[in-house]
Amino acid sequence: MSDHKRILVTGGAGFIGSHLCGRLIHAGNRVTVIDNLSTGRLENIRELMEHPRFQFFRNDIMNEGLMDHLVRECDEIYHLAAIVGVKNIVDDPVRTLRTIIVGTDIVLQLAHRHDKKKVLLTSTSEVYGKSPNTPFSEEDDRVLGPTTRSRWSYSSAKAVDEYMGLAYHKTQGLPVIIGRLFNTVGPKQTGQYGMVLPRFVRQALAGEPITVYGDGSQTRTLCYVDDVIDAITALMQHRESPGGIFNIGTEEEITIMNLAERVKSILKSSSEIVVIPYEKAYEEGFEDMMRRAPDIAKIRRTIGWTPKYRLDEIIRKVAEWAASVSGE
Repeated sequence: MSDHKRILVTGGAGFIGSHLCGRLIHAGNRVTVIDNLSTGRLENIRELMEHPRFQFFRNDIMNEGLMDHLVRECDEIYHLAAIVGVKNIVDDPVRTLRTIIVGTDIVLQLAHRHDKKKVLLTSTSEVYGKSPNTPFSEEDDRVLGPTTRSRWSYSSAKAVDEYMGLAYHKTQGLPVIIGRLFNTVGPKQTGQYGMVLPRFVRQALAGEPITVYGDGSQTRTLCYVDDVIDAITALMQHRESPGGIFNIGTEEEITIMNLAERVKSILKSSSEIVVIPYEKAYEEGFEDMMRRAPDIAKIRRTIGWTPKYRLDEIIRKVAEWAASVSGE
């Protein structure tokens, strides 16, 4: 990573964004964050607020005037701002769609206007939908449910982001990189928006029932946030990555029921594990992806990236952080 760049991070007060900002500051860069704190938290960046190379704007990426100034003054853009969490997506689909699609359009337009700034867009494994062909590779088909299920609006909105990014790259020469994240976990992530591991850990530490949505047979992979930051910062600096889409995740797959059992065992919790139907957790007719695992051959081949952290260590790290902030 090159030192002394001026870097704009949208959504930088969020879980992933705040870890990214810390890494970028540590590397000697100047970092500017714009975040409306709809899902981000000031606590996530509090230790950076007094740093002379850090600047924070509590504002919305839809504020095109401010964004024009911020993009003009930066060298690179990490675009992480989005509505996150299945619960938010189901409860507020209009805000989800507008923030993701319109916000990304503003970022790309301004990046092109101001000297074709390099942009890294964070996308999501949700774009694959409910395709049965796992592990997913970047060229796989998307398989989605009907538009009457708001659950799929997030997948579609992030796919539009990708289409726009690739179109700007192809037709305007804008250096855009797309990272498809698969279930990133770690300190500073809360279970407030439906994130499964922090919810399980909090429940286990409190001796509350560990709530598994659906029947628990659905599988996920959980990638530690430090590994994800390694990946996206390396992609940003790699000369051949613009115009590419890269899966970012771990290949260690686990069912949600087994994850609940693993959390309970590692934390030596007395909590019972309770199964809750999707209809009670989200909405009538909610559809889920039964398997979600990445093929990471492309990113491994391109930048030599492989995740370092295994699941048991991740659970312990998340639990240590959760215990340290439980009284706040």
